[in-house]
Amino acid sequence: MTAHSLITAVILGLVIGVAGRMLLRRSRSVPVWLPIAAGVAAAVLATVIARMANTERSGPTVVEIALQVLFALAGVTVVAITADRPPAGRRVR
Repeated sequence: MTAHSLITAVILGLVIGVAGRMLLRRSRSVPVWLPIAAGVAAAVLATVIARMANTERSGPTVVEIALQVLFALAGVTVVAITADRPPAGRRVR
């Protein structure tokens, strides 16, 4: 993994995480850092997977950036859906 790929992953993860946090409803009590951390972690994971598949490139590729965006979107979406849910046995009225 090159430094450029890692920097790109962190920046894309931050941007998507902040956008996801801004889109969450105000009524949900999700910590500010959670969607951002999920976006960064998912984008870095995408970089690792892309680098394992294609190691001969020196910088970020279009496929790698697309994977970073898709993984970050998926990570932030999972956090938005699952965070601040009541436990399964408890009913909310």
